[in-house]
Amino acid sequence: MPTGTAIRDVREQLFDAAERVLLRAGPSGLTSRAVTEEAGCAKGVLHRHFADFDAFLAEFVLDRVHRMAPEAAALREAAGTGPVPDNVTAALTALFGSVAVAIVPLITFRDELRARLRETWPAGVPVLTDAAEIIADYLRAERARGRVSPDADPDTLGAMLIGSTHLLFADRTGAAPTAHDVRRVVSAVLAGALPHGAT
Repeated sequence: MPTGTAIRDVREQLFDAAERVLLRAGPSGLTSRAVTEEAGCAKGVLHRHFADFDAFLAEFVLDRVHRMAPEAAALREAAGTGPVPDNVTAALTALFGSVAVAIVPLITFRDELRARLRETWPAGVPVLTDAAEIIADYLRAERARGRVSPDADPDTLGAMLIGSTHLLFADRTGAAPTAHDVRRVVSAVLAGALPHGAT
């Protein structure tokens, strides 16, 4: 097997293990030992492929951000079809039903991780800022089709939708919000940006 392929396989194995640990034990339980034990490999394997644990976590976060691409593509393809609030609700429910919601406290929990991420992600919180841009791009596409008001600000609306929905999902110990809960928030945020009766 080529070396590059083997390294990629190990990285994916470790990233998948980190996701499972993070979802199960939260940021405080995400240690290098927990990750390698979950992945079923020796602790030294992680340190052969990454400078240290925070370098590993930074790449893990960015890998999970890049995995949002299919949701972004699906939302772009939805432009011009179906009610705008329904499309946004589906995208937000998919996003926050994933590991994304667990990554945010991980970033705030580890100062060194935030410093590492700043090297490639200069502003905002990865996952949230990317998601806000995805929503804003979709709203721009709908504005161009006349399905969002011409004076609406997609960037502000995207940020508001992500922030409001994150608050719904932030407590991972309680019952998960329903699509109806998310739709109610989406309708409230977009109320002034859609043609009359479109919410």
